[in-house]
Amino acid sequence: MLQTKMMPIIGIAMVGIVVMLFTLPQMIGLEFTIAMALTMSVLMGIYVILVTEVIHRTALAMVGALIILIILIYTGLIPAHDSVDFVIGSIDFNTIGLLLGMMIIVGILGETGVFQYIGIKAAKLAKGNVWKLMLLLSVITAVGSAFLDNVTMILLMVPVTISVARVLNINPISIILAEIFASNIGGASTLIGDPPNIMIASAANLDFMSFAYHMTPEVIITFLASLVILKILFRKDLKQKPENVEKLMQIDERKEIKDFALLKKSVIVLLGVVIAFMFHGVLDIEVSIIALAGAAILLVITKIHPGKAFVHVEWTTLMFFAGLFIIVSGVELTGALELFAHQIVTATGGNFAATAVMIIWSSAFASAFVDNIPYTATMIPIIENISLDPNIASYLEPLDFNPLWYALAIGADFGGNGTLIGASANLVAIGVMERHGYHMAFRDFIIKGMPYMIATTAIGTGVYLVRLMLNV
Repeated sequence: MLQTKMMPIIGIAMVGIVVMLFTLPQMIGLEFTIAMALTMSVLMGIYVILVTEVIHRTALAMVGALIILIILIYTGLIPAHDSVDFVIGSIDFNTIGLLLGMMIIVGILGETGVFQYIGIKAAKLAKGNVWKLMLLLSVITAVGSAFLDNVTMILLMVPVTISVARVLNINPISIILAEIFASNIGGASTLIGDPPNIMIASAANLDFMSFAYHMTPEVIITFLASLVILKILFRKDLKQKPENVEKLMQIDERKEIKDFALLKKSVIVLLGVVIAFMFHGVLDIEVSIIALAGAAILLVITKIHPGKAFVHVEWTTLMFFAGLFIIVSGVELTGALELFAHQIVTATGGNFAATAVMIIWSSAFASAFVDNIPYTATMIPIIENISLDPNIASYLEPLDFNPLWYALAIGADFGGNGTLIGASANLVAIGVMERHGYHMAFRDFIIKGMPYMIATTAIGTGVYLVRLMLNV
């Protein structure tokens, strides 16, 4: 019923977007072609529908990709017989392969019960203290998100948190929110921790160690400071009086480990994959190949049927990525993104620090209201074009890295905490909560998430600027 009521609003918004993109650029002196206006209309229209959630994002991305192809063909930008080549060239298979491999590895690891063990162990260490429990589970989630990925970590941690909360008879929502925030902050530290990082690293040809070197200081300082923010935001929830603490202390967490042999094999393979990630630049092997190789080796040595292992793969997420890559490539082909890149540089007068700060904050707020995955896909070619501007290029020339990529990562990753739809991890967590009978409204999330996002982005920006001045 709600979806039906939203349709007229969406229709009006879509018409408004088309009219704006056909009239506004000319009014402010920009030379917008028909192809630019049409493809940008599709991209912005997808953002509007993503916010309303009237259509599933995967179906939306696939339809959007189809419309983009039709526009490109009928405006003469690509011949019809080259459409398949365009699609294949648009999709970043390094990102798709990395996610696929890690989903299989972590899914098999999760079957051992090790994450249930960790959750119960953390709850026992907290001894019924809600603040200590939130602190421990947040740290576990942040660290795990750095070396696995935040979506997978949330999938594993939320059910454990709910189980522990039910034993203690407390409301788990505040703890789960803290875990969501921690996953998006912790996941920012490595190229495999958050989907936007994978996309950025792939586009910028960054290896695991380089990305971690330039992002980890910002993440560690921001996360430590954010613990104070958590205590302020959730001060009322932290006053809960847990029950059945004695019952919790009597649970033998070791019994949660269902298969020690599988756990041993999974941990060995996972460690091998993480180590290979760290040296993939030296090995000259893409991270996707490493992840898929690890998944293949684990399937062979554990003798798990592939069909069973593939249940853990979020196929809808992978298809969403594929459709999105096609849409953004289509917009880029029209030259619209290059035009916007020029406007950003013009607005900052070519000052590098001002440009970087604008990228961080615009990315943070945009990612809060639009899933940071499509936003990052849109921004990547814009960053590439900004980097070619003479003023920006002269600043980059003596450096052996491009700080703008890390500005985008900070904004997109930290900004994902602003609203319920800001990051994939948020949506996954809410979905798991709802399956267990808990509800989180958009308004309730933003009341906690937006102040947290603004505070952590400010801290991250400060650390970023200090390192920028020191050229480290």
